[in-house]
Amino acid sequence: MAKTGVFDSDPAMVAKATELKKELQRLVRAIVDDEDFSTQTIDQAKDTLSALKELKFKKRSLSLKLNDVLSCPEEFRCPLSKELMRDPVIVSTGETYDRPFIQKGLKAGNRICPRTQQVLSHTILTPNHLVREMISQWCKNRGIELSDPVLLVNEDGITESERDHFLSLLQKMSSGLPEQKEAAKELRSLTKRMPSFRALFGESIHAIPQLLSPLSEGKFEDGIHPELQEDVITTLLNLSIHDNNKKHVAESPMVIPLLIEALQSGTIQTRSNAAAALFTLSALDSNKALIGKSGALKPLIALLDEGHPLAMKDVASAIFNLCITHENKARAVRDGAVRTILKKIRNRMHVDELLAILAMLSSHPKAVEEMGELGAVPCLLRVIRETNCGRNKENCIAVLHTICLNDRTKWKEIREEENTYGTISELAQNGTSRSKRKASGILDRLNRTVNLTHTA
Repeated sequence: MAKTGVFDSDPAMVAKATELKKELQRLVRAIVDDEDFSTQTIDQAKDTLSALKELKFKKRSLSLKLNDVLSCPEEFRCPLSKELMRDPVIVSTGETYDRPFIQKGLKAGNRICPRTQQVLSHTILTPNHLVREMISQWCKNRGIELSDPVLLVNEDGITESERDHFLSLLQKMSSGLPEQKEAAKELRSLTKRMPSFRALFGESIHAIPQLLSPLSEGKFEDGIHPELQEDVITTLLNLSIHDNNKKHVAESPMVIPLLIEALQSGTIQTRSNAAAALFTLSALDSNKALIGKSGALKPLIALLDEGHPLAMKDVASAIFNLCITHENKARAVRDGAVRTILKKIRNRMHVDELLAILAMLSSHPKAVEEMGELGAVPCLLRVIRETNCGRNKENCIAVLHTICLNDRTKWKEIREEENTYGTISELAQNGTSRSKRKASGILDRLNRTVNLTHTA
């Protein structure tokens, strides 16, 4: 195998050589196949050959500088590749790495700074112009040419023309309404189809504010254009799917307020996608707290109460994720979650998801009190009788167990149910392991209650 020099795999140089070879093949084929070829074609072929020859000499001269490159100052080497950096960038901890190598780790989901071992607060990579200039000067003094970093193809496969197109679309978001609508629709499409475009939003602190500018700055005379709002909110949803974007997106100042506003206005698709974005962002615990404090649960519960089929699943998923934290459980109860959920369960709407939320809320005392007051016991007993889903039965009996321990007046309803249908006994025998445990607990308490009554 031939020995390769440091710059033999330079993407810019390789791309240029490939382009010249293809052009030379085309010209030679034209000369060979066409008996009436022109002298201009021959001149073009000669020029292409000369350019290819010059490129070859440049590569050879670079390889002669190998020893110089290998002996470069330590501070010019990437801590990951141990090679001379061509595109030095700074991460959130202040450390500098060569862009392709740190991007590879970020793309794999690694949010730890390799040198300091600290968790990166964000994944934005800031060009280190000072180090870049020092490296350029060092190379210039030794006759070494570094390729322009803007010509490099990054780990996500983004070409420079694609990056330029991305930036031009963001610039259009500050233009007139027709340009904004066109740019927003294309950004929505690109971020849906191409993970690399989602990653681009994490590279600049200005990208998300530019995306949101039509919604946050310029309100039109007739309000926000619904189609534009839908495309922008859906683009935010697409961005939030990218794991490395979740923290950056949620902590961008206008994102959560605009998602909350979108829950209450716009097309039903916009409202549903806003709920879906909150759901994906809430995968991070820090985002759960941020979203809850911002007041998102109230409009989510209001949208759940409306019961639109398109939005129900996304809304329920967002509420469930947010209510994993105790603080958000309290907020959900305060904002009417228990009443709304019980109403939907009675109407047999998305029972699976809503029972899961109800079971989660049952660890909050105020929620349990409300469940008892709002007639949750007969509602849940009916679900146990009617459903074939083991998980739904399990969630129902778990909630019933908590209600009955909290409110002794509910034992009468449980006893009547057991005497009429044997619902609890059936579950104690044939339910999941958790269902059996909770049902047996209720039966034990029920029997003790009966015995105490007889004794009295």
